[in-house]
Amino acid sequence: MIRFQNVGMRYGMGPEILRDVSFEIPPRSFQFLSGPSGAGKTTLLRLLFMSLKPTRGLINHFGRDRSRITQSDLPQLRRRIGVVFQDFRLLDHMTTYENVALPMRVRGREEHSYRTDVVELLKWVGLGDRMNALPPVLSGGEKQRVAIARALIEQPEILLADEPTGNVDPPLARRLLRLFIEMNRLGTAVVIATHDLGLMDQVDARRMILSGGRLEIYD
Repeated sequence: MIRFQNVGMRYGMGPEILRDVSFEIPPRSFQFLSGPSGAGKTTLLRLLFMSLKPTRGLINHFGRDRSRITQSDLPQLRRRIGVVFQDFRLLDHMTTYENVALPMRVRGREEHSYRTDVVELLKWVGLGDRMNALPPVLSGGEKQRVAIARALIEQPEILLADEPTGNVDPPLARRLLRLFIEMNRLGTAVVIATHDLGLMDQVDARRMILSGGRLEIYD
């Protein structure tokens, strides 16, 4: 689904954040991305989401060369990817329910076709009683769960999650991990960036470790 070949990435004239990174994300796969702070995990996720272009090397998304993907092509391709970044990107004037339902509204679907799915998913992430709350009154952990629900609601082909359990307590972290595992079982490839070794130990999955700009893979 996604292939990196000898990818390098730097910002401006600064040093390379990523150096000669090569790997593949196969369909229906599950992998953790880890490494020390500043190792480039978020940069790698943004390259996966096509919000950055590499300084050098080749990236292939869904059979297409990233360098040949036009700006007008990006929205359609990104709809195949669910993403949870640490800044959440919720719309403050929309309720929890409306934020999660937004991807379906953008596609022009009628509410009756998705309301039950949105409600059930919000209950699963522990927000069944916060559906009408606006983001400014939500805690950091609640905002994180809204962002996770929004990323998963359309069952994307790939899920990219940057520290998705960083602001929740251990029982809820385990519950969210079970949700990711279930989505993977249903066909979504999952990439979770995390520092939580305990979380990684709960799943028999590939580990991709960034250090010094280079990537080591442990299957």
